[in-house]
Amino acid sequence: MKNGWMAIALAAVTALGTGTAAFADSTEATTEAEVQHPSGLKIGCAVQTLSNQVWAQQMDAITKDSKADGNSFTVVDCQENANTQMDQLENFITSGMDVIIVQPVDPDAIEDVCKQALDAGIEVVCWDEEMTNSSFNWVIKNYDLGCAIGEQAAEFIADKFSSDEEVETVVLGYPQTPILLERENGIIDTLKEKAPNAKIVANQPAIDTTEGLNAMETILQANPDVKVVCTIGGGGAAGANEALKGYYGDKVPDDVGIFSTDLTDECIASMQNGEFNRSCIAITGNAYVCGDVVYDLAMQYAAGVKLDHDVYRDLVPVTPENLDEMIAHD
Repeated sequence: MKNGWMAIALAAVTALGTGTAAFADSTEATTEAEVQHPSGLKIGCAVQTLSNQVWAQQMDAITKDSKADGNSFTVVDCQENANTQMDQLENFITSGMDVIIVQPVDPDAIEDVCKQALDAGIEVVCWDEEMTNSSFNWVIKNYDLGCAIGEQAAEFIADKFSSDEEVETVVLGYPQTPILLERENGIIDTLKEKAPNAKIVANQPAIDTTEGLNAMETILQANPDVKVVCTIGGGGAAGANEALKGYYGDKVPDDVGIFSTDLTDECIASMQNGEFNRSCIAITGNAYVCGDVVYDLAMQYAAGVKLDHDVYRDLVPVTPENLDEMIAHD
């Protein structure tokens, strides 16, 4: 069903028991080809918002996979409202879902309702948060993700600048959300350690394209010599890319770059067009692969495969050199 990258991703996430999923050269570990997926299941997914392109594409992948297996799939959007999400989960329980996949707005707020689901015999998959009342959590080590972003930026700085040359750097974070603050801290700590000549001239929140664009335009007015931009997500990176395009016009200096995560369509296009996105840390893979993998894990669990309670996702640097491989999808 999947390309080679999907097979490798599945091999990695099924190499459980070490605390992290090592990126495997072999694809001999258990994959969905070796585990018979149950059919006739009712699967419900509660996401924070479908206006996020990455999440919408992930839901498309799960919809396709569910249909192929003869399962029904319902996705609901709480528009980032924890109370709405709680109501949606209660409705899933009442409607007799067999599997619930949830991307929590506030994990603490839904612990009780998820316990009700577990008590009712419903499998609960928590996406990106470490919850107690779940069958398993599919999670990111967010500080490590920030470190990976910072490492890519540090390598760029070492390649483009001398060690005694000050490099004006921007960090676009989102401290309002604890897990994103962890990413931001990982970026900053890694820059301090591995690129001591990076001078952070601005550190502002930017969660989406509009915020990233507005923040970067303002920053460039005060700091026209910014060379490196690190962001905690694809939205901020997309906005920063647009701001830099507006600032430089048709010229893309080879010593200016954006380093981020979330392999969005905007990030992919920026790399393909030779714009400012130099590296993106893919979390598991592209959006469709992420949907495929979490669905497969849910089906493995439903089929009786034992998983660690916390299943950690891979962090894979994507550059223009390996982009085609990473975006391939059947």
